Formats: sequence, structure tokens, C-alpha cells
Amino acid sequence: MHAANMSAYETPGPFDGPQWPHRAPHSTYLMVSVLMGMVVVLAFFVNGMVIVVSIKYKKLRSPLNYILLNLAVADLLVTIFGSSVSFHNNIFGYFTMGKAVCEFEGFMVSLTGIVGLWSLAILAFERYIVICKPMGDFRFQQRHAVMGCSFTWIWSFMWTSPPLFGWCSYVPEGLRTSCGPNWYTGGTNNNSYIMALFTTCFMMPLSTIIFSYSNLLIALRAVAAQQKESETTQRAEREVTRMVIAMVLAFLICWLPYAAFAIVMASNKDIVIEPTLASMPSYFSKTATVYNPVIYVFMNKQFRNCLMTLLCCGRNPFGGEDESSTASGRTDVTSVSEGGGNKITPA
Repeated sequence: MHAANMSAYETPGPFDGPQWPHRAPHSTYLMVSVLMGMVVVLAFFVNGMVIVVSIKYKKLRSPLNYILLNLAVADLLVTIFGSSVSFHNNIFGYFTMGKAVCEFEGFMVSLTGIVGLWSLAILAFERYIVICKPMGDFRFQQRHAVMGCSFTWIWSFMWTSPPLFGWCSYVPEGLRTSCGPNWYTGGTNNNSYIMALFTTCFMMPLSTIIFSYSNLLIALRAVAAQQKESETTQRAEREVTRMVIAMVLAFLICWLPYAAFAIVMASNKDIVIEPTLASMPSYFSKTATVYNPVIYVFMNKQFRNCLMTLLCCGRNPFGGEDESSTASGRTDVTSVSEGGGNKITPA
């Protein structure tokens, strides 16, 4: 670890190195603490509801919904180990908990954040397998769902544990109220890790998402073209298209700033970026814990109906589907089969 970063663990004073010559105004820390406080409250509620509803309603525990639960767990852990710590530290204006906690926070936020990121990629690939049927009449079963969830944790641990053992490091970043991989001080050790992380934990899942949803949209448009006279099919195709666009944009809003900052700083360490601006990518990624469940879960009619039934003491005031019509557990469309009877319906 660079000596310039050590003082950030010990005192509330500014970095000794030239990269961060002074602190941000106190009002900046207060605004960030308010933002992080809102994120903590909302993320705890929405992800907690996803977990509670999944436990309560057996029909939601289908293999295709496992990854949604995995995403909610990862987002909840990001909130506990990341957003809440950032909220606390921004109240004081510096990282108050010492070097060991900083490294632990950086590791846990990176671990659970990348689990959530890869969960989105696995979710997209599952939909591609089920809807487009590239493997023929493939039956997605519980063991496949468990394998997908296990992959997200194992893969994430492989790429977030190296900084604990000397390949890069976890240090205070930006405003120094949260910690993450050392992407701004340069050097072969840091830069090689950042490039590896960028490839394995940003480009690979993003490519998987684009590939899966592109093929899904192609399949849906082909079915809709065969049923031009069906307004229901055309409307469903438009709804699914909008939802796919929302998913891809949410992914990019969450992770593109962080990836872009990391690559720019790794390639040119002489660039000076204001601490407030340097902190923004981290906060963007933390806010995803709020809108991920909204896009991926609450826009799912099956989850939404169960949630309303739970919140309204056993009765859904908006009607909704019964168990038999929602038991399929599919998350975007219920069927795209071959032949003249193709149908597209939103989940």
C-alpha cells in the first residue's frame, strides 16, 4: 500500500499525497450522508420485502426465481456493509473506523456488488436459455439454479480476494468515507488488477447481458411478426422491449461510471480528479440496491401480486392472477414456443 494513503486510516486530515490535496466542503459530506441514508432505508425495505415474500410464498421458489432472491441478498449485504458505513462516515467527514474495517468494507462491498452484477448476467442468460431454447427442450431445474447462484459467489470471491493478499489493495476512495480497490494511485500492481477486474467483472457480464437480451428480442420480434393481427402479442412485445432496455440502462448507469473512472485512472495516474467527483461512481453503484429490485422483481407480475397480498393482509386489492396462472415462475415472458401457436405474454 502506498504510504500516501496510510494517513487516511489514522486521522481526519487530508491525504499526504498530491492526488487529494484538500477535503470537500462540509456541506458535501452532509448531502452525501442524506443520500446514503435514503438508500439505506429504501434498500433495506425493498430487498427485505423480496426475501420475506420469497420465503412466505412457495410458488415464488421456482428455479427461475432463485437468481432474483440471490440478487436481493447481495443488494441487502451491499447496504449493510457499504451504504450504512458510508452514511456513518459522511456524517463525520472521514473514514472513522480504521484500516482493518476499511479493508473489510472494501472487500465485502466489492464481493457482494459483483455478486449482484453477475446475478443480472445470469438472470439474462437464464431467460435466453428458457425462452430462445438454444439447447432444445431444456428443462431448467433446481440444480441449474443453484449452480448459477453458486457461480456468482465463487467467481466474485476469486476476483475480490486478491487485494487482501497483495495484488492491489482496498483503500479510502474519493471523499475517503468509503473504501474500494486502489484504482487511482497507479503502478503495475494496481493497474494489472484493475484491468483484470474490468474484464472479468464488467465486460464479461455486460457482454452476456447484451448477447442474451439481443437474442431474446430477436425471438420475440419474430413471433410478433407472425402474429401481426394480434394486438395482445404486439403489446406484449413492446412491453418486453421496454423492460429489456430499462434493464440494460440500469446496468450501465450503475457500473459504467465506476468502470470508466477505474480504467481512466489506471491508464493515466497523473489525472487529478476532485474527491467529490471521484466518489460518485461508488455512490452510483450503491444506489442500484434500490432500483434493481424495482426493475427485476417488482415489475414481475408474480412477485408483485404476492407482495400486494402480503402487505394487504392476504387480499390483493388490485385483483391479480391466481396461483395456477403464476406458477410458471418466468420473469419476462411466459412462452415463446415453436409453430403457429406462438404467444408472448408479460410475466
